[in-house]
Amino acid sequence: MAAAALAVTDEVALPIRAVGDLAAAADVSREEVAVITQCAALGGKLPFDDGSVGAVLAVIKNVESLREQLVSEINRVLKAGRIVLVQSSAPSSSQKPNTDIERKLLMGGFVEVQASAASSQDTVQSVTIKAKKASWSVGSSFPLKKATKALPKIQIDDDSDLIDEDSLLTEEDLKKPQLPVVGDCEVGATRKACKNCTCGRAEAEEKVEKLELTAEQINNPQSACGSCGLGDAFRCGICPYRGLPPFKPGEKVSLSSNFLAADI
Repeated sequence: MAAAALAVTDEVALPIRAVGDLAAAADVSREEVAVITQCAALGGKLPFDDGSVGAVLAVIKNVESLREQLVSEINRVLKAGRIVLVQSSAPSSSQKPNTDIERKLLMGGFVEVQASAASSQDTVQSVTIKAKKASWSVGSSFPLKKATKALPKIQIDDDSDLIDEDSLLTEEDLKKPQLPVVGDCEVGATRKACKNCTCGRAEAEEKVEKLELTAEQINNPQSACGSCGLGDAFRCGICPYRGLPPFKPGEKVSLSSNFLAADI
């Protein structure tokens, strides 16, 4: 069963003015509008096929009459992309009917829900909410078009002033560095310190002479008693290593830089 437009109400009768409003909104004649009163007696089912009605008008006594099942049935019989009008009356002091009806239509799957008209008479206000059935069906899919932004074009001027890195170097920077001259009396060598020694060999030889030790005794210490390397507490009175730190047999004895200054 199909209809150009459908008007439903939970009342016993439907005002002629409401039928005219629906016919004008659906762009059909009044004779083409199917009317169902006391829709609650149908058990929540509308006698129309899926997507067979061009427009629907629901006139309800109060917001509670717009049940979830009725909204679902209106969505089922209404054609995709077509409108539904919901008219309701409430006390003039009430601000809630609009919000409740809009919420129920949105939860029922309708889109573009908005209050299209409102009128007041004495202490009663009449509101009309308009909505549209979505043009897509449940389970349908479609690609999302992502907007692409073109990258900004950068123009490179070959004649622009570029700095030559080599021009930043001075003549002093281009000179080859001079390595320090290594003296003949380098510490650790077998040669003796020179007259103007600056490498430290003269100070090392001075320490050896003060201790009356030979270079062999310093580089390869030996102990006849076996206690020389343990420290002054274990050395005899004539031990040549008195005053030196403990060492292991065969280990080179190292003299601290302030050794001579401590004995003066």
